[in-house]
Amino acid sequence: MAKTDEQTGQTAEQAAGQTGQSARAETTLGYEQARDELVEVVRRLEAGGTSLEESLALWERGEELAKVCRHWLEGARARLDAALADDEDAKGAEGAEEAESAGQG
Repeated sequence: MAKTDEQTGQTAEQAAGQTGQSARAETTLGYEQARDELVEVVRRLEAGGTSLEESLALWERGEELAKVCRHWLEGARARLDAALADDEDAKGAEGAEEAESAGQG
């Protein structure tokens, strides 16, 4: 008989099955969802009381969730960098226009 996690009622096999399903779900998880689930995974690992198989499945899920979070944060950083670069380009163009206007006066 498979040992279950008392808090979720999951067996190690169920947790491992969720890990396989999670690879497909990663593309649909938002940052906040992935972060919240990662916090829960860490809490369960720190609480202990899980079998080795369950702990490994949780660890693997945590790694996947961390990857999702990293992906979202890298995307956000790229968008911020692009916005800042656009802002600096716009300021540079304004400065050039002002210099031309001053030279024509």
